[in-house]
Amino acid sequence: MKKITVGFAMCGSFCTISRVLEQMKKLKDEDFDIIPIFSEHLYNMDTKFGEASKIISAAEEICGRKVISTIRESEPLGPKGMTDIMVVAPCTGNTAAKLSRGITDTAVTMAVKSHLRQRRPVLIAISTNDALAGSAQNIGRLLNTKHYYFVPFSQDDPEKKPTSVVADFTLIPQAVEAALSGQQLQPVLR
Repeated sequence: MKKITVGFAMCGSFCTISRVLEQMKKLKDEDFDIIPIFSEHLYNMDTKFGEASKIISAAEEICGRKVISTIRESEPLGPKGMTDIMVVAPCTGNTAAKLSRGITDTAVTMAVKSHLRQRRPVLIAISTNDALAGSAQNIGRLLNTKHYYFVPFSQDDPEKKPTSVVADFTLIPQAVEAALSGQQLQPVLR
């Protein structure tokens, strides 16, 4: 039986990267083949949450392959049918906006666009401080777009950050299985 190949695209919600890498490892441990894809910011920017080179090394060690980090590298994913599902985790508000509008100007947005050529599922694990403000319209558009599924999410700090939402990253493996079956893991809002 063919292994399921997950395109695992990561964006610059830097405070969530360690939690997302844990779920990437869980998918690998469940015998998924994983192609890591990084946004240019994640690939090149050191932050208080970690050095880019260490994050790259961690993903490459988990996946056993080099991180894709350019538009040119991510474009062949779809035409070559390389991925069965595309996970975008964490998906920033900026990336969600681009995806909802069909803008393809990063390695991640190109990976998703290329993958969608095969009409296969895209799983979004949103993480943005303005989900219930400026990003709400884009998230709503994606929730209503064919082939898009969401990892269930909730407000992460309603008192201090009332418009901020983050996916429950521990549900990525379950959400992958559901999306591969054409189902949205419920409830979406937790």
